[in-house]
Amino acid sequence: MMEKIQAFLREVGRSAGVEDWIIEVLSKPEKVYKATLTIKMDDGTIRTFPAYRVQYNTARGPAKGGIRFHPNVTEEEVTALAFWMTIKNAVVNIPYGGGKGGVAVNPKELSRNELERLSRAYVRAFAEAFGVDKDIPAPDVYTNPQIMAWMLDEFETIVRRKEPGFITGKPISLGGSLVRDIATALGGFYVVEEVLRDVDLEKPTVAIQGFGNAGSNFARLASEAGWKVIAVSDSKGGIYDPDGLDIEEVLRTKKETGSVINYEGARRISNEELLTLDVDLLVPAAIENVITEKNVEEVKAKVILELANGPTTPEADRILQKKGVVVVPDVLANAGGVTVSYFEWVQNRTGEYWKEEEVKRKLSEKMKTAYKDVKEESEDLTKLREGAYRLAVKRVAEALRWRF
Repeated sequence: MMEKIQAFLREVGRSAGVEDWIIEVLSKPEKVYKATLTIKMDDGTIRTFPAYRVQYNTARGPAKGGIRFHPNVTEEEVTALAFWMTIKNAVVNIPYGGGKGGVAVNPKELSRNELERLSRAYVRAFAEAFGVDKDIPAPDVYTNPQIMAWMLDEFETIVRRKEPGFITGKPISLGGSLVRDIATALGGFYVVEEVLRDVDLEKPTVAIQGFGNAGSNFARLASEAGWKVIAVSDSKGGIYDPDGLDIEEVLRTKKETGSVINYEGARRISNEELLTLDVDLLVPAAIENVITEKNVEEVKAKVILELANGPTTPEADRILQKKGVVVVPDVLANAGGVTVSYFEWVQNRTGEYWKEEEVKRKLSEKMKTAYKDVKEESEDLTKLREGAYRLAVKRVAEALRWRF
């Protein structure tokens, strides 16, 4: 994985005119913290869990990135994700470097009390790495506001002071920000509004793969905007209605039955079939590597908004570019979450908390400015990914030049 990142940096570095020494610095993480968390389970047995925190680059500010609880977490994965957070934070021009953390655990196998013990143990293991000016974690895969609350409480117990800005994605009552719960979807919506205007698509037809937080909230936003959402899916499958789905009813069905496939009045389809529907806007919002060289020729969408991380393989991306498809890359498309995390951090530091409309206004401005910057760096709309990468590397490079 790191070999791919280094190859990527060499390619983008040449394109951006960045010096070799900067590429060398960016090819390696600044700090990698590792620990083994030892937890007493509810039945009295003892289990251990590998844990990591990586601060990849902090030239532009303190490290920022989530903590994931997932059985497949590895040091290599966390390091790569910390690198991509460095890129993402630079794309939207917030004053952060990149960080990431994780524990190799299946949280679905843990009780609430075991999950709390694990969360607190994680903070104890890496407390020296964290701080409002050092490294600010957040939720990620299988972590949530409750876990952030436990981590905040543990950290404040250790440092013996209140420091709500140490972590973001917290409950509102502990200093969380309004809009954080829908920020990823809303940020993507603001960006794609601008893209659709540029490609002259006013009321697009939409297909959304993934109906978790990002996908479901995007579906609601699109429906409220008068766009026709004709297909959605979750891990169990998808539903399709060319006349448009009743998104509020889909949301109710998902909540009550556990899956969108139980929605009545639509044809069931597979996740793979959804990707090849004849729609204006395709929104992969689930897992990585779903658009590949095997299915890319069947993709008919005019615009793809990557709300998921890495849903398009490099090989497929090159083919989409040749086909003239506009791909809004993940480092821009799903950066609304970290942007509102930044707003949360600012509110914690100033003690001034913003109303919902103010957060939305600031997010809209930030995301639309980021899109404008990326577009200016791109040769054309089919090369937004290249433009985003160049822009990010240039911004990190500028910070490094001033420091050395």
